[in-house]
Amino acid sequence: MEKIYIYSISDSVGETSESVIKAALCQFNYTNYEIKKYSFVSTLEELKIILEESKTHKSIFFYTLVETELVNYIKEFSRNYEIKNVDLLSEALNSIAGVLNMEPKREPGILRRLNMSYFDRIEAVEFAVKYDDGKDPRGFMLADIILLGISRTSKTPLSLYLANKNYKVANFPVVPNVPIPKELIKASPEKIFGLTISLDKVHAIRRERLKTLGFTSQSSYSDKESILEEIEYANEVIRKIGCPVIDVSNKAIEETGDVILSYINKDKED
Repeated sequence: MEKIYIYSISDSVGETSESVIKAALCQFNYTNYEIKKYSFVSTLEELKIILEESKTHKSIFFYTLVETELVNYIKEFSRNYEIKNVDLLSEALNSIAGVLNMEPKREPGILRRLNMSYFDRIEAVEFAVKYDDGKDPRGFMLADIILLGISRTSKTPLSLYLANKNYKVANFPVVPNVPIPKELIKASPEKIFGLTISLDKVHAIRRERLKTLGFTSQSSYSDKESILEEIEYANEVIRKIGCPVIDVSNKAIEETGDVILSYINKDKED
C-alpha cells in the first residue's frame, strides 16, 4: 500500500482545508497517508519551497488561497508534475462574484478575524454578566468601560449593548451609605461614565417596576425624597471622580451607548 502525502495549504489557519481532507479520508479504508499542513502561506517563495518537496513522493494538494498569483502557481505546478490539486475556494469565490456582480476582496485571513471578533464579543458579554452591579470589584481594574448610576439608569442593558460592541463593561450601583470600592477609586476616570436621570423619570420608572412585581404600597424605592437623596449622592460621587456625565432621562440604550463610544473614540484619536 503506497503512502500518499496530502498537502493542506492555506493563507490562514487552514482549518477548512484540513476538515475537508479528513472528511474525505473517512470514506476510504486507507490508512497509509500523511497530512502535511502549512498555514499562513503568504508569499510565492514560501509556496515554492513547499511544492518542491512534494515532487519526491506521491502527493495531492488541497488549498485555500485567495491571492491569484499563488493559486495560479500551484495550478501550473500541478499540471507540470501531474499532481492532483483541489482548489477549495476559487470556485466558491467565482460563483458568488457572478451572482453579486462584484469582485472578491481576496484578502487572506478575513474569516479568522471575523471568528476572533465573535469570540471577543462572547467574552465581553460574559464579562458584563460577571461584573454586573459591582458583584466583584476586581472587574473595575479589568474593564474597558465602567458605568456608575443609581438604580434604573439602565446600567445592565447598556453594559450588554456595549459588550456586543466588544467592550468589557463593569457597572456599579451608587447608593447612599454604601462605600465606593477602592478598586473603582483606583480606576482611570477616562473609562468611567456617570449616568444621571431626572427625578420625575426615575420616579415613574420605579413606580412601574413595583407594579410589575406586584407591590402597590409606597416604599423608599419609589419615594421622591429618597430618590432625590440618591441622585444628589450619585452626582457628588461622579463629580469627585471627574468622569464624563450622561443624562439618560430621554435616551434610548443605543443613544447612550453611542455617546460613550464617541468619547472613547475621541480619546483614541487624541
